[in-house]
Formats: sequence, C-alpha cells, structure tokens
Amino acid sequence: TVTGTDANGCVNTDQVDVTVNPLPIVNAGPDQTVCEGTQVTLSGSGAVTYVWDNGVTDGVAFTPAVGTTTYTVTGTDANGCVNTDQVDVTVNPQPIVNAGPDQTVCEGSQVTLSGSGAATYVWDNGITDGVAFTPTVGTTTYTVTGTDANGCQNTDQVDVTVNPLPIVNAGPDQTVCDGDQVTLNGAGAATYVWDNGITDGVPFTPAVGTTSYTVTGTDANGCQNTDQVDVTVNPLPIVNAGPDQTVCEGTQVTLSGVGAVTYVWDNGITDGVSFTPNVGTTTYTVTGTDVNGCQNTDQVDVTVNPLPI
Repeated sequence: TVTGTDANGCVNTDQVDVTVNPLPIVNAGPDQTVCEGTQVTLSGSGAVTYVWDNGVTDGVAFTPAVGTTTYTVTGTDANGCVNTDQVDVTVNPQPIVNAGPDQTVCEGSQVTLSGSGAATYVWDNGITDGVAFTPTVGTTTYTVTGTDANGCQNTDQVDVTVNPLPIVNAGPDQTVCDGDQVTLNGAGAATYVWDNGITDGVPFTPAVGTTSYTVTGTDANGCQNTDQVDVTVNPLPIVNAGPDQTVCEGTQVTLSGVGAVTYVWDNGITDGVSFTPNVGTTTYTVTGTDVNGCQNTDQVDVTVNPLPI
C-alpha cells in the first residue's frame, strides 16, 4: 500500500500486489560413467523447457569425449522462471587390447592365443585365452574381446595360418639278395633325412633280413611328415657243385649242383647231364638260383687222366 500526499496536504492511498513465483526444481539427472564410444542422452526434468551447455540438446543422444565433463542444464517453467542443475559424465577410455602376432604353424601343431591390455578376455571360435588348441588347416582369423576393470571393452584380431603336412613317400618296399645295393629316395617334400644312417639317394648294402627305414621329409614351409619302406634282404643260397672228381680218359662225368632251385654251368655243361671231359684238369663253375631269385656259385675240379699206351 502506498499513501500519497499532494501539495495541498491532501492524502490518498493505492495498493499493488507482487506475486513471487518459486524457481523450478530443475534436475539434470544422475551422474553417468560410460565407456569411450558410448552414446549418452541427457534429459532435464522439473521445468518446461531445457537448454544445455556444451552443444548438447535435451533428450538427444551424443557421444561424449574421454574424461569427466560437467554439463549444465537451464530449465524454464511456465512462469518463465529459470533454474539450473549440473550432471557429470565420466567417459573411460577403451582398453588397448592386443591379440598377439599372427602365427604360422604346421598341421597338427598346437597354438596358444593370449590377449593383453585388459583384465579378462573372451575369444570367438570356441577358443579359451591361454589354453592350447589344435587349429585346422588354412588361415583363420580369431577375435578377442578384452574387458578392463571399468567394464570397458575392445577387440583385436590375429590370423593363424596352418600349413598342411607334406605327403612324404619313402618309395615301394624292396626285396633284394644279400650283397645287393639299395638306393632309397624320398618324395613329396623338399629335404629328406633317413634313420639307420641312410643318406637319401645314396646306394648302400643292407643286412640280411627285413628292415624298416623311416624317412622324415621337410617341405618349403618347414612342415614335416614321415613314411616308411621295408627292405627285405634274402640270403644267398649255399650252392654246392659237388666233390672234385678224377676219372680216366673217355669216362663220362655227371655234374649236379645242390642248394638252389636251378643251376647253370659254364663250359657248356648241363646240370645232371653226363658228358665226356677232356684230358687234364678243368674247373667247372655252377651258378645256382633259389626261389627268391638269389644266386650263388661253386666250383668243382674234374681231372681226366689219359689212358696208358
């Protein structure tokens, strides 16, 4: 109420009402902690319209920068009264996850993949972090998802190339006779190493009996495989040409070999067939061949004395 007095001392009054509206209770929402790259939506409440600083639009998602930023909202109610509130948004950086270097191995080799740069790791393709496994032939890309102490995640990839083993061939099994040389040659790889002191492509004389020789072949990728070959060495037959003989001129002689299956004589002699030798001493050699095709020889002397005159 105002009381006014004019120059004549006359007095009158008037009144005016002053209405004071309360400020709106503006709420910027709870503080938020997110991971790098995550979108955030800030929405004010408690007023009618809202204006945010830092270029943020109320109710519209945005991607905040790493670190902690304080966002202020100014809310205006229906009476045009204005109030503010603040919210902190903390953005944790993503972990720098490392799946390890690419690997190249040979078929059948075990591989262990281990992530680094985070706290826990989950791999695709059924792989467990730090546990050895046997990958399949070919190139496979394995992805690891690492999670740090803040729950933030990142991924990395590693390629594992598995080269197939060479198809090594030691050659066919061999059967030879005692004293024969044998040459073993590997195939299907680049270099070859044999057991039993054998050198690839170099002839050697194996012992009597059956021996298995193993070759290890290494290809251009350093992958190895093995194969075996059996070498059977049959003993030579013990050929006997019979005892030396002494006869008189004109007497027929029959030479017969034993200890083998077939016999061939020199000097035109046929095994088991009688002949008339010449005067003097002649050495006859028989070559006997057994069922394995192995041969041996023996000799017999036939002495022919001349008839008396």
